[in-house]
Amino acid sequence: MNSLHVRIFCYNFTKGFIIILNKLTLQKQFSAFCKKNNPKDMEIAVEYFAVFGGLDVKVDTTKPLVELIEKHILKEYKHLRNLVSDITTGDALLHSILSASVLGDRRTNSSFKRLRISFDDGMDCVEKFRDLGTIKLERTVGDSYVSDKILLATPFLRFWFAFISPVFKGIRDGNFEEFHTNYENRKAQFADFVFDQLSHEFIKQSFSEDKIYNIGRYWDDERDIDLVAKTKSGKVIVGSCKYTNSKMKKSELTKLKENCESGEIKPDIYVLFAKKGYSSELKSLKSDTLLLFTCRNFKILIED
Repeated sequence: MNSLHVRIFCYNFTKGFIIILNKLTLQKQFSAFCKKNNPKDMEIAVEYFAVFGGLDVKVDTTKPLVELIEKHILKEYKHLRNLVSDITTGDALLHSILSASVLGDRRTNSSFKRLRISFDDGMDCVEKFRDLGTIKLERTVGDSYVSDKILLATPFLRFWFAFISPVFKGIRDGNFEEFHTNYENRKAQFADFVFDQLSHEFIKQSFSEDKIYNIGRYWDDERDIDLVAKTKSGKVIVGSCKYTNSKMKKSELTKLKENCESGEIKPDIYVLFAKKGYSSELKSLKSDTLLLFTCRNFKILIED
């Protein structure tokens, strides 16, 4: 059995933890999480999946998330650290790159600059672990040359390198104060990316008659578009995803259209995903070319 196969399922027999890597798509990870933990609604499912997705452990989703983090992650730090180290071979440079990536814009060049390492040294490390399935490199769907972005295999690994790895000394010693401060300041922004990822999975599932054959994100030095897809018939779909506690307004659609125009993207369909729904003005614009979705629509991702 080669090293790639060893790292598909990393298991700690003494504690029963499993970290699932590249054998499961994000949609399958989400489906497995929901079936195992039975969250009462999709909003809770997204929030808790953003932390525990890919970590095969039973959690009580009726309890506060921060309480579960302390019980299943902070107090189990030593066991989980061993699992993560097995996945990454304990490579200190990779740990630094991954933390820099998830705490920044995920771009390779900006992550390397943050750590003051050369692009070549950084990419040598990234390529090594991409071959093991720990991370992927995501490329903009645009034609312009911009650096790729780093994408971790599971939400749990992203959580680990965003909040655990940077302050591991305190957690190791049983002091969780710095973790709680950092998490409280960034938890909403952190869940936003998983919401974005699940939106991609939803679009792939929901366009069944005119199947999606290409989907990704667009970015350059001036703009970002959360979702850009093309169907088998050639239709272009663009989207914006916002995981905030306020309703999405028409200004978000206006901004999306402006980014498409300046990026020379010509959409046939706009799709918007919002955690808390939409303003009355935006809902009145809903049509065959403007589709509006919320967390509730993600139920399709857990159906057999």
